[in-house]
Amino acid sequence: MRPRLSALVVAHNEAAQLADCLATLGFADEIVVVLDRTTDASRSIAEAAGAIVIEGAWPIEGPRRMTGIEACTGAWIVEIDADERVPPALASEILSFLTTAARGYAIVPIANHVGGRLIRYGWGAYNGVAAKPILFARGTKLWGDQPVHPKIVLDGARQTLTQPLTHYVDRDLADMIDRLNRYTSANARQMQRSGEYGTLGGHVRRMATRFFKAYVQRRGYREGGIGLALGLFAALYPILSYLKATVERDRP
Repeated sequence: MRPRLSALVVAHNEAAQLADCLATLGFADEIVVVLDRTTDASRSIAEAAGAIVIEGAWPIEGPRRMTGIEACTGAWIVEIDADERVPPALASEILSFLTTAARGYAIVPIANHVGGRLIRYGWGAYNGVAAKPILFARGTKLWGDQPVHPKIVLDGARQTLTQPLTHYVDRDLADMIDRLNRYTSANARQMQRSGEYGTLGGHVRRMATRFFKAYVQRRGYREGGIGLALGLFAALYPILSYLKATVERDRP
């Protein structure tokens, strides 16, 4: 007999995505949806899907996600975002895996899409990841309280699944640019809070190495223009964050 499984979704004003996301989670024994400062129809969509809904306001991602994890009653939890989907093949693999899984977590591959197109190469840095630990036993995954890119602490056996999670990262190139702007602004605020800016020269030097890693080592060149954009944005992320932080800091 397999252990009880909870599905967790944390969202903010994701009415356009949430119904499609929740429709792929019917294999779980319960669905928990955490809504952070939501003003759209997300609550009614979640309730229509039979989800347990928790609403609140969390300025930091880690505590928001830990609230959802603590609300889950399953021995295992699958944690996804509103722009992600669990295909039937992955759902079947998860249920089969749980019948014999050791206490710990499972790394799941990610099929990242831009504008509906599967982009296999070039991911990394802030752009997105090729795999992540979305399936875990209760008490084995802890989100940190860092304001930007919170650290995750994992415990127990590290296991791996083969079927990918579908992730709709960006709608188009303009959406990619908007995300770069949001993420660098958030990282700039973190630099200001911590007082750790690095140096202009150091960030300039990192541009070449980060571009090479995304575009060459991770074979972003195979994706044409989107792969080039992933390489460029990976290179620009630290220097743009630095400039936003220091220009604001040095303003008269």
